[in-house]
Amino acid sequence: MRQPVDRTPVWMMRQAGRYLPEYRAVRSQAGDFMSLCKNTELACEVTLQPLERYEMDAAILFSDILTIPDAMGLGLYFETGEGPKFHKPVRTAADIENLQVINTAKDLPYVTDAVTMIRRELNGRVPLIGFSGSPWTLATYMIEGQSSRDFARAKTMLYTQPALMHQLLDKLALSVIDYLNAQIIAGAQVVQIFDTWGGALSHAAYQEFSLAYMQKIVAGLIRHHDGRDVPVILFTKGGGLWLEAMADTGCHCLGLDWTMDIARARERVGDKVALQGNMDPAVLRADPAVIEQQVAAILRGFGQGSGHIFNLGHGITPDIDPEHVKVFIDAVHKFSGK
Repeated sequence: MRQPVDRTPVWMMRQAGRYLPEYRAVRSQAGDFMSLCKNTELACEVTLQPLERYEMDAAILFSDILTIPDAMGLGLYFETGEGPKFHKPVRTAADIENLQVINTAKDLPYVTDAVTMIRRELNGRVPLIGFSGSPWTLATYMIEGQSSRDFARAKTMLYTQPALMHQLLDKLALSVIDYLNAQIIAGAQVVQIFDTWGGALSHAAYQEFSLAYMQKIVAGLIRHHDGRDVPVILFTKGGGLWLEAMADTGCHCLGLDWTMDIARARERVGDKVALQGNMDPAVLRADPAVIEQQVAAILRGFGQGSGHIFNLGHGITPDIDPEHVKVFIDAVHKFSGK
């Protein structure tokens, strides 16, 4: 953690995805998204695809944050153009009472099988990152039954039945601990917790219903495996208000979205944690010269010293020209090397 490097390492959230024609070909071969996730060989193949094209400094497991609620029996499915949905959303006290904390070895073996195969195929080339959604983010999908703009049902439960929401979040936190530890044992060398919707909460609600459960997860994770430390990255989209509190969880690195100035973030957290980020994914639609300017500006903002992992401020979008990704990756290495 925070080791000196010759140049700033870089990877992208959703780097194995729909912007790559070779990914679309494999997904078409698999039939649908979840079939691709559950096919060990194909999940391995698409995880490695961006490393064949670009000089990436990490691989991230190809999977989905909603594997946990799917394993809990909610019936995950995807509709073209509409994102993830559940056949059995969680709406009542009985629904939550009936949920079982997952046992990854029994419930999600396809994920750990993929981790093991990817790690073997990487053969030390770059580190492998495992991941999970945060309890709050998972809960929003489980309660709403799909993606949401206002999280009306989830927030209604949070404010009208807080004890019930805590019961759900506690089961999810225990499931995430089991899930990430299983990934670590299978070969993941770093893990990231995606708190995609934490930024939708008020200041007080974020502390109680999102951050507290991520802190519980960090405390429950395997910290050393296979002769090395296992770093933990926390990423709350829209989480700029809470960087100091996030840094106090015991994590090793904070992911920043593009709304946060990286120089200011570094001032606030000091050397307590590394920082990951934080270029706006939309910059990748711009001309190569603009992409290079934006990369250089973020590197200047972070300044000298170790502790920066370059990334986008959220996942790459499907419409991006793969050649623009190459400009981005090459620019990080070129400018940071100086």
